Amino acid sequence: MEEHRRVETPLGPIEYLLTVKAVKNLNLRLRPDGTVAVSLPRRAPKSAADAFVRSRAEWIFRHRQGLRRERLPLVAPDREAALPILAASLERMYPLVAPLGVPKPVLRARYMTSRWGSCHYAKGVIVLNTALAAVEGELLDYVTLHELVHFLHPNHGPGFYAAMGALLPDWREKRRRLKGYELERA
Repeated sequence: MEEHRRVETPLGPIEYLLTVKAVKNLNLRLRPDGTVAVSLPRRAPKSAADAFVRSRAEWIFRHRQGLRRERLPLVAPDREAALPILAASLERMYPLVAPLGVPKPVLRARYMTSRWGSCHYAKGVIVLNTALAAVEGELLDYVTLHELVHFLHPNHGPGFYAAMGALLPDWREKRRRLKGYELERA
C-alpha cells in the first residue's frame, strides 16, 4: 500500500511516498529525482514515518542539493556481460578479507535501481549491481570490498567503518566519486 504524505519541518515541508510492507525497520531513500520514499513496518503507526522524515529533514535537504549537481549517466550492461567484470573484482578484493576469516562468497549480479550491492552474510552471498561493470575498476572494487566487510560487520556501525578504513584508506573518496553516477537501464 502506497500513500503520499506531507510533513512540516523547520526547513520547510517535505512530501514523501510511504509504503507499508514487510520490513523490520523504517527505511528512507532519496531517489535520483529527489523523491523521498519511506518503507514502514506493517505494525508501526504512520505517525512514526512522519516523525522519522522530520528527524531526517536536514539530511534530506542537504542531499537534494547534491542531486542538482551534474551527474554522469551510467548505462548498465546485461548480466552476462557484467558478471565476468564483477567476478574479477571479487578475485581482486577477496584476498584482503580472507585472512580475517571471511569465507569466499557466492557472487550474484543483477540490475538494481537504488543500490550498488548487497550482502546476505547468513547465506554466504553478495549481489553486485550490473551497472558497476561500467564504472572505473577502483570504484567497483570499493563496492565489492564494502559488501565483503559486511561478513565481518553486518551493519554500518563503527566496526564496519574501522575495517573499511584499515583495508581501503581512501574508501570515502571512492564513495563520493561513485555518487556522481546516475543509473540508467540499457
